[in-house]
Amino acid sequence: MMNSFGHIFRVTTWGESHGPALGATVDGVPPGVALDEAMIQHWLDRRKPGQNKYTTQRREPDAVRILSGVYEGETTGTPVQLMIENTDQRSKDYGDIAEKFRPGHADITYWQKYGIRDPRGGGRSSARETAARVAAGGIAREALKMLVPGIEVRGYMTRMGEHEIDRSRFDWDEIERNPFWVPDAEAAATWADYLDGLRKAGSSVGAVIEVVVRGAPAGLGAPIYAKLDTDLAAAMMSINAVKGVEIGEGMNAACLTGEANADEIYMGNDGKPVFSSNHAGGILGGISTGQDIVCRFAVKPTSSILTPRKTITKTGEPAEIVTKGRHDPCVGIRAVPVGEAMAACVILDHLMLHRAQVGDGPRGKIG
Repeated sequence: MMNSFGHIFRVTTWGESHGPALGATVDGVPPGVALDEAMIQHWLDRRKPGQNKYTTQRREPDAVRILSGVYEGETTGTPVQLMIENTDQRSKDYGDIAEKFRPGHADITYWQKYGIRDPRGGGRSSARETAARVAAGGIAREALKMLVPGIEVRGYMTRMGEHEIDRSRFDWDEIERNPFWVPDAEAAATWADYLDGLRKAGSSVGAVIEVVVRGAPAGLGAPIYAKLDTDLAAAMMSINAVKGVEIGEGMNAACLTGEANADEIYMGNDGKPVFSSNHAGGILGGISTGQDIVCRFAVKPTSSILTPRKTITKTGEPAEIVTKGRHDPCVGIRAVPVGEAMAACVILDHLMLHRAQVGDGPRGKIG
């Protein structure tokens, strides 16, 4: 149960890492959105494994098929069913762990909850499930493009282990030029050597990813239980390996004074409010301000490493385990397009909620 997210734009994902296929059922898609498989495939290609030596070498084309909800290149308003076949399973890699629990993985909690688990790549707990989210995010992007021309969702890494970007060198164009989705060319070069060493040692490292939504209108979200930042945080926290989420200044807000944290407001020459800064991350009281929406999340190091770790068996006996197979030395790399997809789904969902309640645009006129 609980395999769905969203209110009006609602996504249900299904499938396992080593099953025949995985996918998503996307309900609430507005009718008349131009959509074909190539549009979705573009985003899946950014997430798929095996593209360089810094990600898992599992070879999956992640080819998406649209099974319903589209006619003559446009959405019909009915559920869009998406399917992605698994073609490169190596279930034998997981034979040794069927009776043992991998430290850092969900093996033990799945067993404690259900009394049964799929040890082949972690089954439903595998990050392979995120391919379905990225496919759903591709639909959300096309709908946003139709409803809010100019809106943009961009993600990038800001930290890998002990290394962080220098924001004085921030370059939007650099993000697509390196395998780490990092907006700092010098950082990318340093990270390459750093991660290569960890990869060869069979180890792993964590990362921080930032997602920015530019061009979102003011007024998205609702007080208390349907805050925009509440749903963004929940969406990011639901991604495999995520252990922390921030909006705007995030945890650092605890270090600021009220004077430093307040984003002062002025009237712009175009008659619209302008903010002196964006410590709030584009959201106040759970409602978007019209500024850039900034969300940040941290992923833990990949738990599948070659260093022997102590564990127990299903019968409670002490054991030692080494996780073999093909794994990402830093899951943060492929988490970037996943974070973008989740943000796109949430923004579209809240845009539709907003229009359902109050119509187009904010009702309160300023100036």
